[in-house]
Amino acid sequence: MSYAEVNGLRLWHEEHGSGPPLVLLHGGFGAVEMFAAILPALAERRRVIAIDLQGHGRTADVDRPLRYESMADDVAALIGHLGLGGADVLGYSLGGGVALRTAIQHPALVRRLVVVSAPCRRRGWYPEVLAAMAQQDEGFGERMRGTPPHQMYARVAPRPADWPRLWAKSGELLRRDYDWSAEVATLTAPTLLVFADADSVCTAHMVEFFGLLGGGHRDAGWDGTDRPAARLAVLPGLTHYDIVGSPALPAAVLPFLTHPVVTHPVVAPG
Repeated sequence: MSYAEVNGLRLWHEEHGSGPPLVLLHGGFGAVEMFAAILPALAERRRVIAIDLQGHGRTADVDRPLRYESMADDVAALIGHLGLGGADVLGYSLGGGVALRTAIQHPALVRRLVVVSAPCRRRGWYPEVLAAMAQQDEGFGERMRGTPPHQMYARVAPRPADWPRLWAKSGELLRRDYDWSAEVATLTAPTLLVFADADSVCTAHMVEFFGLLGGGHRDAGWDGTDRPAARLAVLPGLTHYDIVGSPALPAAVLPFLTHPVVTHPVVAPG
């Protein structure tokens, strides 16, 4: 458990277990503790490297906006700093967007990609979720004092008084439009998309995202030879908010990470 000096940031990371490296990226207003419930299962099979992203957890904020792209560069820099050569990367919600951008911006460093409960374009979120994102600011952060996310932040953050600032910067990020569809369609890393069946991401977008990765365009054939490299898991009885702590998540992720994946060319829709 230590800090790495990368991109002008003191990036907190901690390691658990042994085996091929797996980088974990938490959701918004969280920290590595978000993965506490599933970390033991992952660390039995992998060298898990859990990161506190810019302004979150034990990583103090710096004088730059919160952006998926810059946080992805931080992840890539840490992979280089640790001399990994490459790693599997799993991100949840906000961290899912960062994981996706890491694979897009640094394809040589991401061996396999797992995106949990995150869309590849902003309008993949349900409208009511986008409306809630639009309201996030310092005042909203003040009203969130005393909640479990704030209690964790107050316990571990280098500067607990930055809590309202984190909400202001997060809100500014979440109000920005984005659509990474064209870049997703060029990804070559085997990718697993994981969603809850009652997620904050539209069900139609889950299928659209999978289609951009080459999935869902044809029958796999009786022997599976036409199976796409991408995988899609929709976990039943879960929501965006409890999927990250469910044992169903490592049960879906570990076979993807450990079993051989045969890659096939991406087939464009239509």
